[in-house]
Parts: sequence; C-alpha cells; structure tokens
Amino acid sequence: MRTDLFDFDLPPDRIALRPARPRDAARLLVVRQGAPLEDRIVRDLPDLLRPGDQLVVNDTRVIAASLHGRRLGRGPETRIEANLVKRLDGSRWNAFVKPAKRLDASVEAKGEGGEVTFAFAFHGPVLDQAIAERGDMPLPPYIASRRAPDDEDRSDYQTLFAHDEGSVAAPTAGLHFTDGLVARLKARGVGLHTVTLHVGAGTFLPVKTDNIEDHRMHAEYGVVSEATATALNEARRAGGRIVAVGSTSLRLLESAADETGALRSFAKETSIFITPGYKFRAADAMLTNFHLPRSTLFMLVAAFSGLGTMKAAYAHAIGAGYRFYSYGDACLLLRE
Repeated sequence: MRTDLFDFDLPPDRIALRPARPRDAARLLVVRQGAPLEDRIVRDLPDLLRPGDQLVVNDTRVIAASLHGRRLGRGPETRIEANLVKRLDGSRWNAFVKPAKRLDASVEAKGEGGEVTFAFAFHGPVLDQAIAERGDMPLPPYIASRRAPDDEDRSDYQTLFAHDEGSVAAPTAGLHFTDGLVARLKARGVGLHTVTLHVGAGTFLPVKTDNIEDHRMHAEYGVVSEATATALNEARRAGGRIVAVGSTSLRLLESAADETGALRSFAKETSIFITPGYKFRAADAMLTNFHLPRSTLFMLVAAFSGLGTMKAAYAHAIGAGYRFYSYGDACLLLRE
C-alpha cells in the first residue's frame, strides 16, 4: 500500500505547543462509522460511553530522556544532543545523538541513523536520579523545534496514570484525563484498567518508504497482567466494549490477544504495525489524539475506522480549528 495515500495538508499552526487547561477541556471529535461527525469536549466522555464499557490506559511514565552535553577528546570541544531510546541494563542506554549539564558517559557502540550505545559512569537508581535531575522532557520534534522544554512540561507531559518509568514519549491520549473525569466515568459504570507499554522514540519516526510494507517498526516492551486480561475478557463476554486509550494501549492489547480475541497475559516486546486490512481482535473503540501525515499512527486509525472516514474526519478537524499531536485535542472512534 502506498505511503502517499496517508498524506494530507496540515498547517503548522494546528500543532499544539501547550495542552488544554484543564486537561479534560480539550475538544473531542466523535467519529462513528456511517454517522455524522460530532463536536464535543473530552469531559463529555462519560455520556458517550455505556455502563460496562472498559477503558484501558497506559501507565508508563516518561523519563527526562533529552540530554545535553559535550564531546571531549582530540580537537575542539563539540556540544551534542542525545535522546535516550532504550535501557539495556543498569548503566547502558541506546540513544540518538546529534552533533548541548554534563552527564558522564562513553560511546560504547555506534549503529545506523545516529544511534549509539551509551555506557554511563553511574548505575541503577543513581543513574536514574541523575537523568531526572539533568535531563529535559523529550518533547516530540514537532514541538521541540518551535520551543524549548521547560518545567511545565515535567507535569504536562505525564499522564494522570503515569507509574512505571521507561518511556521516552508520552502515551498522549491519556494526557486528557483528570481526577474529576475518572470519578465521573466510574460513576457511569465504566471500568478503568492499566497496561504498560514503554513508548520508544520510534513513535516519532516518519514513514520514509514508498510502500508501508517496507517500513520497519521499532520494538517496545509491554505488559498486560493476567488479572487485567481476565477482567477485560469477562467484561467483554458481559457485553462491555474495550476502549483503548491511545495507540499504545491498542497496539499492546492487539499483541496480547489470541485469534479469538481473548486476551492473555503478556510481558515482552512488540513491534506490531497496524495498517488498513488488519483485523482487530481486542479493541472495540478507541480514544486517540490527532496524528501527523504519513505517520504510523495515522495509518493505525485509518485501519481502525477506514481511510476515507479518517481523511474526512481530519479535514473537518483542520477546518474547525482542532489542535493536533501530543498536546492537542482528541477523537473518539466508535466502530459500530
């Protein structure tokens, strides 16, 4: 399938640089297949779901993975920027580096596309604390190119559910939730469950191949507990819908589902790449942000609701002034 089928014109001023305040005041576009689009706000979510529906959120926590330093050695000193990608062990990380608080590390190995392996002088919790103190939040390049990360991002770029450290990008659909919204959802009879997918830098990478089949997804580590899988299976048998909050939750659920759609416990890496033609097994509905042209995330929502439907929805969103990407507005995709 051609990558250019997933292209569309997105004016740069539609990319949000700050989140809505309060978080659940973000706009929400409701997309039902075969029905008119509906303009709502996120705090309307309890009215749009049914008692017995089950929300699944990603509880990963973003680390301050954007580091600045100096390359020391022969010749003039060079300032560098590094974005941590994946922990290898207690003192080593894979990172993307661009040739800028100093965090001692040596380059142990170099890979393709600017990826290196850092071996830090610190180890374990001491290293984690040093990264947290000296690093910046790893804002997506489409935001970071227009402003620098600041202290507000340390809270803005974490979801209400953030618990298990390990991501270098936020599961952004979860950014819209507040304590008040969660309380209203529970009062409505909507369940809420957590899974963990540590989001990697690959989520930012555009599809550069002419055909989407030639694109290689980066692997990310995810966990679905046996208790969560059992609870979701029981709720679905009782008629409840599984509502994935974000592409990360959806990809993990689909990775953990068997051919019948039943969920199993899961604790390993997944590189699932969901494109049109994919048969969904676990997710019945989806809450997600608005994504960029030619991205794997737009391909995923096109697979979920149909390419024509999503192109029409995005054209409406652009015309109506919806805000796109990580700090932007949301859409609720209902497949029935």
